[in-house]
Amino acid sequence: MNGSSDRYAVLLRGVNVGGVTVKMADLRSTLERSELQDVRTLLASGNAVVTTQQDSADLKQTVEQALREDFGYEARVIVLTVGRVAELAAAVPYAADDPAVHAYVTFSTNPDALEELLAIGEAAGQEQVRLGPEAMAWTAEKGATLDSELSKATAKPRFKSTTTTRNLRTLHKITAAG
Repeated sequence: MNGSSDRYAVLLRGVNVGGVTVKMADLRSTLERSELQDVRTLLASGNAVVTTQQDSADLKQTVEQALREDFGYEARVIVLTVGRVAELAAAVPYAADDPAVHAYVTFSTNPDALEELLAIGEAAGQEQVRLGPEAMAWTAEKGATLDSELSKATAKPRFKSTTTTRNLRTLHKITAAG
């Protein structure tokens, strides 16, 4: 515990795809039963904003354990303060509303994984930038996200447990909910 309450973004990895279904109302109930306060879920892609006195490492453990128990899958989450999400979103050099491309941020609990993803993107000529030790931003043409080298790479087993990607517009919504 850190002694004071902080507002955190909880980003679930791999839900509502590949057979793992987590309804946001059920996610909210699970998080509230885990003694988290002011729980808000956002969109159907596994995003929540919570208040807690736990630090980010303890919160990550709490949420992953609760998800395993309630939904029966090997849950992985990334936890950042809402303030940090806002900083990272503000640092993205791409527009959130570009009509030709989507702007994404990939988060990772493993800085080496981000370095590997950056190398993959660079080799593919990917538009990308490192935002910090936990995040990188990149773009994909609308309609071609799943065909992009970074999207394909983050779907590989070695990245699944440590990374998750969000559209920049989603990060703005998380920040607004914080």
